[in-house]
Amino acid sequence: MPTPILSKESLIPGKTSKLVLEAPQIAGKARPGHFVILRMNEKGERIPLTIADTDPEKGTITIVYLVMGKSTAVLESLNAGDAILDVCGPLGRATHIEKRGTVVCVGGGTGIAAMHHIAKGHSRIGNRVVGIIGARSKDLLLFEKELKSFVDELLISTDDGSYGHKGLVTELLKDRLEKDREVFEVVAVGPVPMMSAVAETTRPFGVKTTVSLNPVMVDGIGMCGACRVTVGGETRFACVDGPEFDGHQVDFAELRRRLGAFREQETQSLELWRCSCHGNK
Repeated sequence: MPTPILSKESLIPGKTSKLVLEAPQIAGKARPGHFVILRMNEKGERIPLTIADTDPEKGTITIVYLVMGKSTAVLESLNAGDAILDVCGPLGRATHIEKRGTVVCVGGGTGIAAMHHIAKGHSRIGNRVVGIIGARSKDLLLFEKELKSFVDELLISTDDGSYGHKGLVTELLKDRLEKDREVFEVVAVGPVPMMSAVAETTRPFGVKTTVSLNPVMVDGIGMCGACRVTVGGETRFACVDGPEFDGHQVDFAELRRRLGAFREQETQSLELWRCSCHGNK
């Protein structure tokens, strides 16, 4: 059955939006780290999106997406009151969360939304949560208010210095690790270059580092093979074996090459869709 969109909020106009969907069965089972597969219409492709939040009592899930290709552009054209044809989930392996002390959760871009769900899971179990979020500028930051409602400390950086620390999230992370030797884990969710940099920052400290490789997923069920990643010298599939892995074991160089594999096709598909929409007008 189609999944109703209960509300839509533009987080970054024309680029990033948040949808609250009526999906009681998924909301009741989803855990931090899980994702869903969406298909907007009968001719649409299936796309994976990480769950940003759930409300089992209300039977809702929250997703946040960046408009990049045709499918997310179609999703952006929908509004509250519309419905998504298919929403399948929860999928993937949930985040391993245990009560051990202080965890640092690092997020960048739309990854902040997915990181939010993981940070909330650590907070609920009783861990002390330090959040670190970053963006190019203040107007591109996401989920600051939501994170401040439960994390013990929130550190913010912007590339241009328009808000918080001027610089990178890794600079804030390194400073925290130098001052706080009680951190037992760092979780990073965001652009691949950011996650790679986080893993290299934590490596000298010997702190367990978990990264979420959702950016490389395509079909979400392991059939297409597009999300193959090398972890610890062995081939893994991000959608079925992850999406979370030991950041110190991921071959990020290979991962970056794979990310650009379908860029040309995605651009062509988006341009054709836009021309079609314009022609129908």
